[in-house]
Amino acid sequence: MTEQQAHAPKPLRVAIVGLGTVGGGVIRLLETNAALLARRSGRPIEVVAISARDRAKDRGIDLSSYEWVDDMTRLVTRSDVDAVVELIGGSDGPALTLARQCLAAGKPFVTANKAMIAHHGLSLAAAAERAGVALKYEAAVAGGIPVIKGLREGAAANEISRVYGILNGTCNYILTTMEKAKDAGQPRDFADVLKDAQALGYAEADPSFDIDGVDAAHKLSILASLSFGTQLAFDHVDITGIRHVIAADIAEAAALGYRIRLVGMAENGPDGLFQRVHPMLVPLNHPLAHVDGSLNAVVAEGNFVGRLFFQGAGAGDGPTASAVVADLIDVARDEYGDAFAMPVASLIAAPKADTGARTGRSYLRFRVADRPGVLAEIAAATRDAGVSIESMIQRGTATADDSPDQRGVLVAIVTHAGAERCIADTLARLAGSDSLLDQPMVMHILD
Repeated sequence: MTEQQAHAPKPLRVAIVGLGTVGGGVIRLLETNAALLARRSGRPIEVVAISARDRAKDRGIDLSSYEWVDDMTRLVTRSDVDAVVELIGGSDGPALTLARQCLAAGKPFVTANKAMIAHHGLSLAAAAERAGVALKYEAAVAGGIPVIKGLREGAAANEISRVYGILNGTCNYILTTMEKAKDAGQPRDFADVLKDAQALGYAEADPSFDIDGVDAAHKLSILASLSFGTQLAFDHVDITGIRHVIAADIAEAAALGYRIRLVGMAENGPDGLFQRVHPMLVPLNHPLAHVDGSLNAVVAEGNFVGRLFFQGAGAGDGPTASAVVADLIDVARDEYGDAFAMPVASLIAAPKADTGARTGRSYLRFRVADRPGVLAEIAAATRDAGVSIESMIQRGTATADDSPDQRGVLVAIVTHAGAERCIADTLARLAGSDSLLDQPMVMHILD
């Protein structure tokens, strides 16, 4: 051994568990940028072992140079493994077992698993603190956008008053595709565009986690904890997805000067922690209105830095692998820090805020029977609930040839600013009315 070799920095030896799209992307990135990563890390980053469920699966990359380990839990006790990367997913089960064992063994743990962090992040962060090792999860929120690092480190000097954004690429692709179809004069409804998204790989065969807002809610709860120094509270997120957005909503929003986006929003105030994922009408002069396709974007508002805007690819092998490897660079540099920007004991258990007390403008859409008195019935319900109407529009006329899902007319209402509990009261007063042909749609307006 030469003197130079004797003094060469020891590599960071990594085990990767999970070799799907992201796992393959991590290996490709580590191979392609090996020399650059070694210079930035101060030492090489080497994969010494891999594990996944199916050895025979063709992943489009050559894995022959890596040792395959069937029992992933053996990786945490190996002396030649310095850190473990988990890319198998799931809030519980094997991923959680691996995380707990890895941290208990005193080894850094890197993950892209937002569900696990949202549900178990506090206990895992506490375990990392006890062991004095890193728990890193940049890839769990917004793919390749460095929003975790940006909030935990770049904005650390600020009190964040609000964090919000577009946190799910599948929903954003569907909504913006519906917009483009409307602009082309060929409006398409949600179900039709969803089928295309599935065919193109933007949506899973079972898209429920995405289109019903659960995926975005996982990410929002993580951003809220980082931003406000509060304990994770995924169970307190109010969630509404985009399943019931129709082409007519897209057209009405455009006519009013808005675009519809699924927005995750969190605020921490005197009355508690507010967290909601909900389709919203976003003004055209707001940057979120121009986030198209499968992109993600996050806005954070700090008391000294002002508005921070993060935008980029929220998913995919390359962007997500980029975030995973960025975490590995931190591990290689021995740059750890607290998982949620402060020790777990310092995180506040904030109560859930009363959403009914929030004030703002809202869009309400009803599909109703085409007969006299229906508008008066809706107007009476809003009046009795204390909702002030800014505008009310009726579109379309039913015909005998309409299919059951098209029958009826559309009534769209925009309210003046008022308490959200009044909107809920309006819907309660109309519940069970035979004038309503399906579930009303409520979308709040981003101010």
